[in-house]
Amino acid sequence: MSDLNGKNGATVIGADFDAIVIGAGFGGLYTVHKLRDEQGLKVKAFDNAPDVGGTWHWNRYPGALSDTETFVYGYSFDKELLQEWPLVNRYTTQPEILKYLKSFADRYDLRRTYDFDTKVTSARFNEYTKLWNVVTDKGERFTAQYLVTGLGLLSAINLPNIHGIERFAGQLIHTGDWPSEGVDFTGKRVGVIGTGSTGTQVITAIAPEVGHLTVFQRSPQYTVPVNQRPLTDDEVRDIRANYDAIWEQVMGSGVAFGFAESTTPAAEVSAEERDRVFESAWQKGGGFRYMFETFSDIAVDPDANEAAAAFIRKKISEIVTDPETAAKLTPHDLYAKRPLCDSGYYATYNRDNVSLVDVKANPIVEITPTGVRTVDGVEHELDVLVFATGFDAVDGNYIKIDIRGRNELQIKDKWSDGPNSYLGTVNDGYPNMFMILGPNGPFTNLPPSIETQVDWFTEMIKDTRAQGKAVIEVKKEAVDGWSDTCEEIANFTLFPKAESWIFAANIPGKKNAIQFYLGGLGAYRGLLQEEREGGYPNFNIEAAR
Repeated sequence: MSDLNGKNGATVIGADFDAIVIGAGFGGLYTVHKLRDEQGLKVKAFDNAPDVGGTWHWNRYPGALSDTETFVYGYSFDKELLQEWPLVNRYTTQPEILKYLKSFADRYDLRRTYDFDTKVTSARFNEYTKLWNVVTDKGERFTAQYLVTGLGLLSAINLPNIHGIERFAGQLIHTGDWPSEGVDFTGKRVGVIGTGSTGTQVITAIAPEVGHLTVFQRSPQYTVPVNQRPLTDDEVRDIRANYDAIWEQVMGSGVAFGFAESTTPAAEVSAEERDRVFESAWQKGGGFRYMFETFSDIAVDPDANEAAAAFIRKKISEIVTDPETAAKLTPHDLYAKRPLCDSGYYATYNRDNVSLVDVKANPIVEITPTGVRTVDGVEHELDVLVFATGFDAVDGNYIKIDIRGRNELQIKDKWSDGPNSYLGTVNDGYPNMFMILGPNGPFTNLPPSIETQVDWFTEMIKDTRAQGKAVIEVKKEAVDGWSDTCEEIANFTLFPKAESWIFAANIPGKKNAIQFYLGGLGAYRGLLQEEREGGYPNFNIEAAR
């Protein structure tokens, strides 16, 4: 049964809301604006934080910043906001991002739609009413025609199961759940477990403050300078004057980081020219620039990849003064994880108050009340223990909620062999459910991909409602085909050959799986446009009953 005469199209009778949105980060906020303000739908939204911000609310550790340059880390649709928002640093920091999202929420009065400090505990699709039944941790129950999940790609924290962790008597912190009041490290003995993007940032930031810092490293990292600095007035004027061209380039590019990816293979130039290009990129700064702006084949050709890796190894040997420490910091595997950048990471190990423990050669046996004991019998005494161990990425937050589609199938069971989707947004068996940055979405600078996805599925809602349709469900063969496409593209690259969170390798016991579309944002947007212009041929779209 549906109301085909409502001013906003087909609304299922009996629903409390047209749409329920989970999440108050970039994706959730933009979805509320699109559905509520542009389409006039009745929307309810939830977030478990006390305010907006999503992952940038929780990840407020020292040194936190985006590895995307400020001028393309935001929304592109609001031309006035692009001109008005202050561009301060080359790379935007966590406090700046949080301020930006809070200002965006103010600008469009988005908070009135949210219940904060509220977790959604279950969401079930009722096959008779064609509604999503949503329950919160406060015992509240709501129904809605559409369910939008902006749960966060990197937000479900990964806390390793190390023996004795519960006995530690000092302060234990995960970087993804940093205390709002901050942490005083002055003069303290601090341990950091994890040396990925977050680890390199927090290690570099706190080293000058602590009494002694012990870093527990599982895998040495390839990382290049970020070259963080204030933007000049001329740079800001140039950015503002060229925003239309900038965003046109971003939306049609591969990684969407605001630069043109190289079209020159590494083998086409001499070894001397390769080093010159790498040195220029090293001085300019930026991990994605180093991997994708230098040469076109670093991510796909082993020889080009080795050239890029060897240059970083040479830099490590030049920067780190102690040969033993330099050897521990030097990776020898493929340069095929998410490219990192830092604010002096390698040089940090030249400090007298910083020591490095290689936990592959000398594993952690247990956490004691006073520190961390390694297999060599040494107890590293600590006052504060920081876990920079990342996230259960992509599907981590989905399996924490009791999400059930047709036939009461829990999404965690559907994804038992690895998460899947069609276009990173929808899944068969889960009608009217739209995921933001769901499995096998584009591997890019995230805000442009978020904006792309939200624009697409909110337009699908608008299109189908205008036709008097109320139920949208992707076909299973489309999901299967998209999984095959993502796997085929990934296997063309070197990324699957490296152990990385990109393929869930950081979670013990979790099956390694393709979790991203590596074909680039421009190609991805073309596929979305093709789907819409074709009248959504990969979907079953029906009236409510």
